[in-house]
Amino acid sequence: MTQRDEPELLEPDLPRTAKVRKQALRTGWTTGTCAAAAAKAAVTALTTGEIQETVEIGLPSGQRVRFPVDKCTLSNNQAEAVVVKDAGDDPDVTHGARLTATVRWRKEPGIELDGGVGVGVVTKPGLGLELGGPAINPVPRAMITQSVGEAIDLAQRGIQLVISVPDGERMARKTTNARLGIIGGISILGTTGIVRPFSTASWRASVEQALSVLAAQGESTVVLCTGGRTEKGAMRLLPDLPEVCFVEVGDFTGAALRRAVEHGLARVVFVGMAGKLTKLAAGVLMTHYTRSKVSLTLLRDVTLAAGGSQDLAERVAAANTARHAAELWDEAGLLAAAARELCDRAAHVLSRFCAELARPADKTAPKIQVIMVDFTGQTKIAEAAA
Repeated sequence: MTQRDEPELLEPDLPRTAKVRKQALRTGWTTGTCAAAAAKAAVTALTTGEIQETVEIGLPSGQRVRFPVDKCTLSNNQAEAVVVKDAGDDPDVTHGARLTATVRWRKEPGIELDGGVGVGVVTKPGLGLELGGPAINPVPRAMITQSVGEAIDLAQRGIQLVISVPDGERMARKTTNARLGIIGGISILGTTGIVRPFSTASWRASVEQALSVLAAQGESTVVLCTGGRTEKGAMRLLPDLPEVCFVEVGDFTGAALRRAVEHGLARVVFVGMAGKLTKLAAGVLMTHYTRSKVSLTLLRDVTLAAGGSQDLAERVAAANTARHAAELWDEAGLLAAAARELCDRAAHVLSRFCAELARPADKTAPKIQVIMVDFTGQTKIAEAAA
């Protein structure tokens, strides 16, 4: 590890919206799931000529879920359906959003998908979406295509589909969308179709409980994953570990490490993407987006430490997101080296944090390994240990 200033270790408080609940948290549905349900309901109405009151779709996991259709209308060559988002117990600004699908026939087979009122337009790179296109992420696009394909044969028939969210522009003002270059509305998001309330004190408690459970089963290694995609990728990368060792840590890395030291675990593996690793490398152990930001200054320093040019470092410092920075590294042929440097810095911070926790209690700090995966969560880019 190259010589550098040690970042201050920070574990910001939870957002005010994070409430501790006595009962189990209720999961909800992503905007992508609700958009897919609305799309299928509208296409079914257009195909059959019948107003739809409920609709069933499949989630990426294969689970089937039925949703009420809040509104469904038919007129000539057009149908429209509305599904209202229920975010469960997550403090989600899009809870109650009216995901609206408007469909018409078109001559060419397949789907022509666009965003309407209240769906943001992508204006900056680094989001993995086409510039100028609607902020509808890849998994929701696939869910929409699958759901519509259950109602019509897309190889034979064509649909023009517009997803809109009345009041979406107002909702977007409470998000970081504008800073990320998503203008005019919300993003249609989701990777599993299900909203799990990562951003609450109860989720922190569930993370701590998961560490206690694996320790009680005699396991000495925990693999901390930022979400469902990284967990699946981690399980593929570390197939010899039992399932109990993998914990979706969300934003609560600090809380998880505290429990790991308390239970005397020998090894902690953190698996994440560039954004979370950048926050950890900057010393931030509670990474909720309202309490911490990606340090582009740190990413500039990582670029230089990895052998990048001053010009590349300045472009990274002006990047839209950590993903955008990684794309710039990749274009310059520096991704592997920069990712190793970032992993090294994050591993060093996690090791320092554990050492400080262990010292007063005279415990042994676990060995730390950090793995950076790509934005599918499935492919390892680099790793480092401390």
